[in-house]
Amino acid sequence: MSETWLIVGLGNPGAEYAHNRHNVGQMVLDDLAARVGGGFKSHKAARAQVLEGRMGIGGPRVVLAKPLTYMNVSGGPVSALTKFYDIDPAHVIAVHDEIDIPFDTIKLKLGGGEGGHNGLRDISKALATKDYLRVRVGVGRPPGRMDTADFVLRDFAGPEKKELPFLVGSAADAVEDLIREGLLAAQQKFHPAKA
Repeated sequence: MSETWLIVGLGNPGAEYAHNRHNVGQMVLDDLAARVGGGFKSHKAARAQVLEGRMGIGGPRVVLAKPLTYMNVSGGPVSALTKFYDIDPAHVIAVHDEIDIPFDTIKLKLGGGEGGHNGLRDISKALATKDYLRVRVGVGRPPGRMDTADFVLRDFAGPEKKELPFLVGSAADAVEDLIREGLLAAQQKFHPAKA
C-alpha cells in the first residue's frame, strides 16, 4: 500500500448546491487545493475531480478528491480512487457536514457510526469498512421542525456566512494536522477540553 493520503470532500455536484451546508466538505477541499497549489481535473478511473500534490515542500503525497456523484452515492468514486492509487482505508479522510455538532465546531474521529449521514454510509459500504478518518464540520441542527434534508440543502445563513471562511480554514488545518501529527494530537488541538 502506498503512503499517499486520499482526502475526500463530500457534497453534491453543480452550482445550485455549491454553497449549501451539505457541501462544506467540498469548500474545505477548495481551501486545501489553494494550499497544495493547482486545480482539480476530471479523473479517468473515478467520477471525481482530483488534484494530486504534496502537503508542503517535501511533505506527504495527497490526492484531493471531490466526487461528481451525488452525496448519497459517494462510495463508488472513493472506492475507485483507493484502488487506483493503492490507498489503504486508514489513509482515507472524509470531510463532511455534521448536524449533530454546533456550527463553527470541528470534530475528528476514526471509524464509528455514520450518524444517519448517507454519504458516509455509502463510503463505508464501498470500502467494506468503517475504519477511515472523518473530519466532521459542524453545521448545526435544523431550526424547529424543519426537515434535516431541507436544512442541509440550504445555504448558510447571514451570520454564519461571515464565520464560514474561518470554519473552512480550521477544517483544512485539521486535515493537515491529522496527516502530520496523527489523530490523537489533532483531536487534542481541535476538541475543546471538558471542564
